Amino acid sequence: MSNPVGPRASSTCRTCPISAKSVAHAAISSSRDAGSSVAAAAAAAAAAAAAATLTQEQNTALAEWYNPLSWFSESVPAKAIKTEANIVLLGGDGIGPEVVAIAKDVLQIVADKKGYSFTFTEHLFGGCSIDAHGDPLTTETLEACRAADAVLMGAIGGPKWANSPVGPEQGLLRIRKELGLFANIRPCQIISKEVSNDASPLRPENLEGVDIVVMRELTGGIYFGERVEGDEFATDRCEYSVPEIERIVRMGADVAMTRGKKLTSVDKANVLATSRLWRKTVKRIVAEEYPELELTHMYVDNAAMQMIRDPSFFDVIVCGNLFGDIISDEASMIPGSLGLLPSASLTESGWGLYEPVHGSAPDITGKGIANPIATILSAAMLLRLSLNMEDEAKAVEEACTRALASGLRTPDIANGKAACTTAELGAAVCRELEGVLDGN
Repeated sequence: MSNPVGPRASSTCRTCPISAKSVAHAAISSSRDAGSSVAAAAAAAAAAAAAATLTQEQNTALAEWYNPLSWFSESVPAKAIKTEANIVLLGGDGIGPEVVAIAKDVLQIVADKKGYSFTFTEHLFGGCSIDAHGDPLTTETLEACRAADAVLMGAIGGPKWANSPVGPEQGLLRIRKELGLFANIRPCQIISKEVSNDASPLRPENLEGVDIVVMRELTGGIYFGERVEGDEFATDRCEYSVPEIERIVRMGADVAMTRGKKLTSVDKANVLATSRLWRKTVKRIVAEEYPELELTHMYVDNAAMQMIRDPSFFDVIVCGNLFGDIISDEASMIPGSLGLLPSASLTESGWGLYEPVHGSAPDITGKGIANPIATILSAAMLLRLSLNMEDEAKAVEEACTRALASGLRTPDIANGKAACTTAELGAAVCRELEGVLDGN
């Protein structure tokens, strides 16, 4: 698998094409023209407050994070890898603990083979934490995450907590807000043509050249707005400030500059005021700072249609929280299963929480048939972005490709053929990883 920041190559799978330059740029950018931008955006005290929170206590940490040039030129040495790391595991609910256990084994192989020291600590999160503590995200779990070098999460939720006064999803929203995880990066590539040709709902010819990165703003928008819910009336408030839009757009533009120099911004500017502010901000940022980019504005309904009609049109997509949630889930089915795609959620300083894009799948919990690939690839993103281990991340990705090439398929990608178990596919990845790390 190629370097994730090299020129776009549709024949290769790059699990995380996000650059440290993007993260640094995103952090620094929040202070640019903040006063005039917020004023021009109309705003209210809430927008001004949001702008203030985005510009405080961020730049100090950036100086020690990465040399941005190292992501664009192999001649510039990258920052030293973190050979000792504290990794928090949040298995969560449903199949979450099952797939996280496999990913932990993968990370342990990397540590053992390379002589690194990874310390894993497990904490309850989501519905299981509600059962044990009455809270989906306890203070203890939150503080453990703050102190960690990275967090690997499984999945949360399920019908068991559908009528709970506090749902598992509230814990997920809270951890994103508390930790400042504003950028969700979801790559969508074809890790195995054989698997995708069998399992994807799209025709094989429509899969050619698919290599997409969805950049979703994660801590603003309608999910975090004021809400009122009654028996006969409900409302959800959607808000965005200019600085919130600027930082995710700059990150998306930076990623696009390392790939095909093509950026698609998704909104609903023909209807929504927040989308009009979004589009206006995107236009300004790209025109002033990224004139080399080919920028396309697309309404979300059209984007959803084009994602199926011609997914190879897209390179980097940047969008708000709600639209990003929908578009990225739709994109995840292009390769054939939610069980194949990872994600990373990053702060402005580059700290990350990593998780598969799939949910807790309560219907198959405990059956031992969940696909662990997405969580293993999320662990590869963790190695690359949080521990600076590019070679090790590539080794994990290659191991996944080899394991799938051997013909092993969990039921979600078996397409009627003989299926294997979670443990069998996980063991195959582990065997292949040992071989890759040994130079075989």
